[in-house]
Amino acid sequence: MRASRSLISAAKSATRFQARPVSSLAGRTATTPTRSNVSPSVFKPKRTQAHVPVNQQQRAQSGLGEHAKPAPTFYTEENPGKTALYDLHLRHGAKMVPFGGYSMPVSYDDLSLGESHAWTREKASLFDVGHMVQYHFEGPGAEAFLESMTPAGLKDLAPGTSTLSALLHPVTGGIVDDCIISRLENGPKHLFYVVLNAGCREKDYKFLDSALEKWDNTINPVVHINHLQADGEPYGLIALQGPMSAEILASVLAPGCKVDVTKWYFGSSKHITLNLPHSGESLPVVAARGGYTGEDGFELSIHPSQTVEVTEMLLESAGRDKLRLAGLGARDSLRLEAGMCLYGHDLDDTTTPVEAGLSWVIPKHRRSLEGSGFNGAETIIPQLTPASKGGAGVERRRVGLTVEGAPAREGALIVDENGNEVGKVTSGCPSPTLKKNIAMGYVKNGLQKAGTELQVVVRGKARKAVVTKMPFVPSKYFKPAASPA
Repeated sequence: MRASRSLISAAKSATRFQARPVSSLAGRTATTPTRSNVSPSVFKPKRTQAHVPVNQQQRAQSGLGEHAKPAPTFYTEENPGKTALYDLHLRHGAKMVPFGGYSMPVSYDDLSLGESHAWTREKASLFDVGHMVQYHFEGPGAEAFLESMTPAGLKDLAPGTSTLSALLHPVTGGIVDDCIISRLENGPKHLFYVVLNAGCREKDYKFLDSALEKWDNTINPVVHINHLQADGEPYGLIALQGPMSAEILASVLAPGCKVDVTKWYFGSSKHITLNLPHSGESLPVVAARGGYTGEDGFELSIHPSQTVEVTEMLLESAGRDKLRLAGLGARDSLRLEAGMCLYGHDLDDTTTPVEAGLSWVIPKHRRSLEGSGFNGAETIIPQLTPASKGGAGVERRRVGLTVEGAPAREGALIVDENGNEVGKVTSGCPSPTLKKNIAMGYVKNGLQKAGTELQVVVRGKARKAVVTKMPFVPSKYFKPAASPA
């Protein structure tokens, strides 16, 4: 979703919501949604009591060939939705802002944005990302259906692993939305867990609905798209991020859970069981090692009735000296330091993966027109080869910038030494870690080499900007140690 101002600016001017009596989750009433006129949904909601184990869910289901009608709920900034953690945020002094159709915490009273950012880099923070949309794609046609819309190589995606990809427009190859696709550990072969952006919720729904109609389950192998929800509430999603994340998560695993976090690597997901001391229950969840900060961390998909309890349990068990809540403001500066894109700013419907520097999401076996078969391949495949070598190439490239003086914000012009416009900034902020201004944007092809000196127009004044390799801050993902040479 394209915000009218940066999240960091919003954090400084946001009005804190007054706390109100906390209701139980069972009695929580969401804001009345504003629905657009969309076609009847083919999305069937999950009604099971736990997200995992998936194979048990599948055995419990019947009538997979029947299309149900409910769709994800669509909200607006004027009428925002609330995640399961809304009341918890208010209790902890959150400053709330509209984002992606939801009322979300941008910061908390206990830490400034810079302090929260540093806390995540040095210790651990917990982010509510329950506004994002979680789906199951399942059925014999799920793999081929997803591969028709994305450049992902899902045939080679092993159980318990994930990949970044993108939904693509036909012909143009523009990015509808970026997404994470996982083939769940111990799940059915034809089941994929997909997470999409909150701000694209309605657009993605229309896109998928149209794609599934064209797919036609009466002709092709059957595929169903299931929005993860229970009793009308979407599944919770929280992100535990920072160098202490593994220690914190390991400490709350149930005694019978055999997962070893020291052998659980970035880009993989597992079924884990958490110990909930207050209720005395053991809760199964799906957890993926990764995140949106450049730090080690985990994202946990949780049944909506237990999202609050899990969040409170993590905060209580870790203690305030290790773990704090963090909001969208810190998340934005962390992801920018990590060189990660924000849809609606650094990615949009007119941008292809090649222009965005995301060619690596296209595996080798899908880089020929004969073997591709995904939306927009006729545009994207030729772009992979520079024009100088007989391909189409691209006219612009996403780059990182280090900017002198005032920070460059979205929309700032990038110019050359003669004042000629050569691009635009798409994201920018002061880097709390580097103590300098960083930005991301698009420049004319040929100007993307690190060290290239340009200028950014900020407040009517051209300021020196240097193309800088991303990530700006080295990522600290937990990966297997490199084998000795």
